[in-house]
Amino acid sequence: MKKIIALLLAVLMVFALVACASSKTTETTTDTSAAASSAAASTPATSSAATSAATSSAASSSAAASTASTSDFKVGAVLVGDENEGYTYAHILGLKTALTNCGLTEDNIIWKYSIGETEACYDACVDCAESGCKLIVTNSYGHQSYCKQAAEEYPDIQFVAMTGDTAKADGLANFHNAFTKIYEARYVGGIVAGMKLQELIDAGKITDKNKDASGNIKIGYVGAYPYAEVVSGYTAFFLGIRSIVKNVSMEVQYTNSWFDITAESEAATALIGDGCVIIGQHADSTGAPSACEAALKAGTTVYSVGYNVDMLSVAPTAALTSPTNEWQVFYTYAINAVMNGQTFDTNWAEGFETGAVAITPLGTSCAKGTQEAVDKAIEDIKADKLHVFDTTTFTVGGKEVTNAFATDTNGDFTPDADEAIIDGYYHESYFQSAPSFSLRIDGITELN
Repeated sequence: MKKIIALLLAVLMVFALVACASSKTTETTTDTSAAASSAAASTPATSSAATSAATSSAASSSAAASTASTSDFKVGAVLVGDENEGYTYAHILGLKTALTNCGLTEDNIIWKYSIGETEACYDACVDCAESGCKLIVTNSYGHQSYCKQAAEEYPDIQFVAMTGDTAKADGLANFHNAFTKIYEARYVGGIVAGMKLQELIDAGKITDKNKDASGNIKIGYVGAYPYAEVVSGYTAFFLGIRSIVKNVSMEVQYTNSWFDITAESEAATALIGDGCVIIGQHADSTGAPSACEAALKAGTTVYSVGYNVDMLSVAPTAALTSPTNEWQVFYTYAINAVMNGQTFDTNWAEGFETGAVAITPLGTSCAKGTQEAVDKAIEDIKADKLHVFDTTTFTVGGKEVTNAFATDTNGDFTPDADEAIIDGYYHESYFQSAPSFSLRIDGITELN
């Protein structure tokens, strides 16, 4: 009996020594990764090759990470909305998919819903940290300063301020920004709208009411705020339309809210009343597509291009498509990296090349040949043949733009560093993950 007990004690001591060695290895790897992350802060946003490799290997890598007990691994998700708001719903779906990709379940995530851009965000981040989360993400631009505050206090935990833009300058090894190259998908969404517009022109359905004083066909856009993120998006959408139909102009109506179904509906209704035949959006509800569907049913010619989610459920006839973010690409990459004690990018931005953006399935009202035009545009973007912000395709004040900065170094929301026009096009999401294009190009009018 004593021999058996002695044998058991010996076995236990071996396990204890292995566990200690494993713990030391993990700590050393994390420290090394943090230093590498800090060094990467001064480089442009991540390359798609690195993301593709990291994402595609997530399943095998997460299997290796299981030796560190995945049941103890926690992710904190601090979200500005919930499943009822399109933008946040896309993040929720992305996180759930990423958990599965990394061999995890919802037991490995702590959800914080409807967290405002206030001190409540900091409190939520701290709560996640104290609950054992190793990776904490926030999903709204206004969360960024609170996320950074928590990152400063918990240097051993990785924090990501999604859609943020200060991580490069902040220089914290554990603080990151990430955004997709959604402008690529918005451009392609513009092609879908342009194809429909050309069909309407050919069918004789464009009237004088649908034209401005110069004879340009009027397009409408419901935007949340006059931030670079929105300006970049609506400009890409407009240029996509104009790649098909040249004589167009666009009116932008701001709601001053990321999510306000009533304000978005009212803005769309006003634009429709002014004769706009296509309504795009950078707003997070179904308000604009629903308004388009109601107007179309009442006999007004108008169609919708949404955002984040498929709008066919609320606008089965008016909805053409929606540019959307495939957030699982980043979340799989980041979760996998943290689980394995690896560094990941301070600034991450990817698009069609890695499947990080897409457009939702085309609606039945789309023009003939639209799918082919979409496929060709995506192919050309991936092949670096099509550049969304090619400076030969737009002017500012009647002149071609030859220089424009990308980075805001003093927090006044005006880029003042890093020349972004290189090789004839504005390099969006190159120096930082968040959109920086804020030029007001000719042909677009902000109404408020």
